[in-house]
Amino acid sequence: MTTFRVARDPDAGRPARPRHRDAPEAGMHSTEQPDHREHGDVKHPAGRRFIRILRMLVGGLVVLAAFLLVPGAVFVTNARSFGADRYARPASTDSADAAVAAAVPPAHDPDKPTVAIVVGNSGANVADTLVPYDILAGTGKFNVYTVASERRPVPLLGGLDLVPDLDFAQLSRRLNGKAPDVTVVPDMPDADEDSDRRVTAWLRDTASGGLVLSVCTGARLVAEAGLLDGRDATTHWYRFADLRDAHPAVRWRRGVRYIDDGNVISTGGLLSSVDGTLRVIERLAGPDTAAAAARTAGWRHYSPGAPARLPRSRLTPSDAIVHMLNLGYRSGTTTVGVVLTNGVGELELASVFDPYAEVKAARTIAIASTATVRSQHGLTFIPRARLADAGDDVDRLLVPGTAAAAGPDPEIAATARRAGVPLEYPHRRQGFAFDPVLRSMARTFDTPTARWTGKILEYPTAELRPSGPRWPWTPTLRVILFGMAGMAGVAGVAVVLVARRRIINRRQP
Repeated sequence: MTTFRVARDPDAGRPARPRHRDAPEAGMHSTEQPDHREHGDVKHPAGRRFIRILRMLVGGLVVLAAFLLVPGAVFVTNARSFGADRYARPASTDSADAAVAAAVPPAHDPDKPTVAIVVGNSGANVADTLVPYDILAGTGKFNVYTVASERRPVPLLGGLDLVPDLDFAQLSRRLNGKAPDVTVVPDMPDADEDSDRRVTAWLRDTASGGLVLSVCTGARLVAEAGLLDGRDATTHWYRFADLRDAHPAVRWRRGVRYIDDGNVISTGGLLSSVDGTLRVIERLAGPDTAAAAARTAGWRHYSPGAPARLPRSRLTPSDAIVHMLNLGYRSGTTTVGVVLTNGVGELELASVFDPYAEVKAARTIAIASTATVRSQHGLTFIPRARLADAGDDVDRLLVPGTAAAAGPDPEIAATARRAGVPLEYPHRRQGFAFDPVLRSMARTFDTPTARWTGKILEYPTAELRPSGPRWPWTPTLRVILFGMAGMAGVAGVAVVLVARRRIINRRQP
């Protein structure tokens, strides 16, 4: 009898080993990868969270980039355009040449001290130039001239073209080769090296023989001429660090409106020039004349015999935001027409051009009904637009000067009505000329812009009690709208790309 032995299963009696439910049949190869979640693979919950966070971050950056795309482009465009316009050179025309030839400098009185306010042929700051000029000329105690290396129209900040009274050679002939008793040096654009060299050479070789008044960042040129080495000096707070680093031989000081260091007086920023100018008058014409000049100018901050203290300003985040909003999203859409009239005060002119240009809140354009305009103390200006043609290009018309406000010109009112733009006479009342302009900026723009302007001018605005919108909402809204337009554009491009990809995938076999 044949006996059949049954082979014993070696695993018999042992607990069955767990088997993966998707294990392949014997002899077959699996194409599925094993699950390694328990070994830290990206399929682990922590890995999935990381991927989600990374995707959210990337998506957020894409959205942010899309939002900033159009506002960034608008900002760069407007900033470059405004920068180019700040000291845009006047056109050289036959009428401009005729205006220069016809401009007669004031008569010279050899018994009076002579003041030369030097301007570069590439331009000069309008307040630094005209404020000292007005105060000094208004005393009647000085010969006051604007001088340049060449006698041709010079752009003052904001688009006000000045015909200098004399060039350096003509001044030298009037003074028989002597230095002026006083030389006032305003801020000048530092983009023209040739103009800088001519001015610094003249300061070093000629003006150094008299008293030099450095106004605001005009200290840059005075320092480059070597006239501040080893001296105490001050300048505008905004450029203080730059000048300190560039000229370490100067003992720079903050927090003071002016420093009198013998034959060089330096002032803080912009309207600190009033105090420096009054100090010059104290020294050369006496304290009574200086006090009378302060009253005439409406300057309430005069400190006889000593410089008034000045708050130590610094740039704050809110200042920077307000400045960027105005520069990028208001200056490109806002133009203020400034109507020039004969007899307008030089300080009054400065008050309507300088504030808008300093904080880059609006463009200003000089308008007149005549080919040239003669100011109160005899300066000649050339307008860039004629009154009859200017209405459509401006958002507002300002007519500076107490004389103009006392007898309004019907032609100006007709131009404003025809163009449908507001007309304003800021100097209807006596007082410091900048006060009504700063109040107007608060009312028509916003109070942060007005306060930022006062800070740049180094002029206290709290006592003015400016009232108006509490934030620059108009430029802020433009940023938001530009950002939404950018996001919409990027979203539209994304939709097109996704649709195209799907079409391509469908066509593939």
